[in-house]
Amino acid sequence: MFALSTPSRRPVAKAIAQVQRGFTLIEILVIVAILALLASLVGPQVMGVLGGQKSKTAMIQISEIDKALDVFNLDVGRYPTSSEGLQALVTRPGGVSIWNGPYLKGGVPNDPWGKPYMYSNPGPNGGVQVLSYGANGVPGGEGENADISNAK
Repeated sequence: MFALSTPSRRPVAKAIAQVQRGFTLIEILVIVAILALLASLVGPQVMGVLGGQKSKTAMIQISEIDKALDVFNLDVGRYPTSSEGLQALVTRPGGVSIWNGPYLKGGVPNDPWGKPYMYSNPGPNGGVQVLSYGANGVPGGEGENADISNAK
């Protein structure tokens, strides 16, 4: 039979040893450092985009509440008073004979940060105002902390 001689097996064994070679500790550290650098550059950008989505969600919710207030006004002949609040869109306020609600399905939502929307009638511009104080929950601010309202 044919048998491979020792010198002919040596290149195959050497090739297998080179294929099975792993990464050195320095190579792994360089890769981790590059990934950390990328995360530090991209992370804040991604968080900024995700944070802005909550502001957009608040604007959409306020727009829907504003539409429900207009329908309430058409049915009842007035907007809810400040004391009745947005709850008048879900449950019939006392003293109202014509009420075709609920005008908001699922109840009055909280803002995207989990706080209730503020409602005033009359608002600062004379009409009704629906307002969220943003992420920090206090008046004023910039970015995610900015106030969001239906004021025109």
